[in-house]
Amino acid sequence: MENRQVKHSLTLQYTGTILGMVAGTVLLCWFLNNTFLEDYYIYNKKNAMMEGFATINAKSESGMLDSAGFDMGFSKICENDNIAILIFSADGTVVRASVNDTDALKFQFMDVLLLDSKGRSTEVLERTNSYFLEKQVDEKHQSEYLVLGGTLADGNLILMRTALESIRESAGISNRLLSYIGIAAVILSAIVSIFASRKIAKPILELTEISRRMNSLDFNVKYQGRGKNEIDLLGKHINQMSETLEKTISELKSANNELQIDIEKKTKIDEMRKEFLSNVSHELKTPLALIQGYAEGLSECINDDAESRDFYCEVIIDEADKMNQMVKKLLTLNQLEFGNDAVAMERFDLTELIRGVISSSSILLKQNEINLSFNTDIPIYVWADEFKVEEVVTNYLSNAIHHADFEKRIDIKYTQMKDYVRVSVFNTGKPIPPEDIENIWIKFYKVDKARTREYGGSGIGLSIVKAIMDSFHRECGVINHTDGVEFWFELDTKNN
Repeated sequence: MENRQVKHSLTLQYTGTILGMVAGTVLLCWFLNNTFLEDYYIYNKKNAMMEGFATINAKSESGMLDSAGFDMGFSKICENDNIAILIFSADGTVVRASVNDTDALKFQFMDVLLLDSKGRSTEVLERTNSYFLEKQVDEKHQSEYLVLGGTLADGNLILMRTALESIRESAGISNRLLSYIGIAAVILSAIVSIFASRKIAKPILELTEISRRMNSLDFNVKYQGRGKNEIDLLGKHINQMSETLEKTISELKSANNELQIDIEKKTKIDEMRKEFLSNVSHELKTPLALIQGYAEGLSECINDDAESRDFYCEVIIDEADKMNQMVKKLLTLNQLEFGNDAVAMERFDLTELIRGVISSSSILLKQNEINLSFNTDIPIYVWADEFKVEEVVTNYLSNAIHHADFEKRIDIKYTQMKDYVRVSVFNTGKPIPPEDIENIWIKFYKVDKARTREYGGSGIGLSIVKAIMDSFHRECGVINHTDGVEFWFELDTKNN
């Protein structure tokens, strides 16, 4: 609707302007013709009669007025300017005449000498010693004439007359022709201006649509003009502006997206810092309280026997050791997360490493009456940091031991792929609630806080596993089964 209104407005304005100019020009010409054309014709006739008189007078002065050599010149004066001429001597003898019937011509000029005749009015236009020129109006016959009478240099008399009716008729014909031409010009200009305005409006409407879509951040449409005029140049510049705006907006969006990510990261880091401080404070509060309590008991000698003192000391040592282990794990995790701990990639036998970890945990397995299955003696060589992989296996096995339930079975197995191997540690027991699966890798997050506290867990082990695997650029994860939980990680087996 908006484009239609613009199109109509432009077409009407353009057409109205052209029609106004053409109609105004035609009307002006018609007015000038109607007002001044007759006077202009009379002025030209008057000059023609005076020039004719001057030519004839010159011939009479040279004695060539009645010679054959002047026949052509005399006829030219009469015919070209439509002037009736009669030259006669003082005794009435006709010297020259514009027609053969000189008697009829004498009769027509009879009234010229009778200036006071009734029914005739005269207006003297010019008078000299040689001739007079006047406009005569025959009111009886409703006709007008220009009449010139005078005496030539050789003494002969001359009378010249031309009818003004032909002048008025010519002026009327000219005005009618101009009216017809004007009407045709107005109609033609209207048709041409409509087509021309539509031709101009089409690219402008296209540019308007492009600007509208640019306003809606749609930069796909481009101006397709092929000409070399100003509108095509404008379209080319709009295309360039569209590309520049699209590029600039894209860069701004990218920068805004990065800024938003940075803000989210900063917010997340602040939240993690607060959560970290809260968790560390909570984890340290219990052992510190125990240490303080038992230390005060020793100081006050609540139980003075050696057995009680030994018990108090064991509790203090045990809690201090837990704090020490937690601090070490936090330092390890901090180094991994900030990339301060160098990764020494080397090739080693993963089977031998896992059997070493199992051997170290044999006492815990027996104490918890857990049956562990790892029935493979095939060496599996991988590329990784051996000490960090040992930390991952130790954490997985420790979690499996402390959460094993029901059948109390732990299965460690390989899944050999083309370029890597997946190590899985499965323990029977309760599955991890689905809402907790994504959070178990977060520092200090505990699914079962009471049970974790029971075996002295701090909730940092899986965070260390995730950080170690990230440093290897490898994956790790967890899978719930109907009868237990499987933790896994992957290591590279390629030689290059």
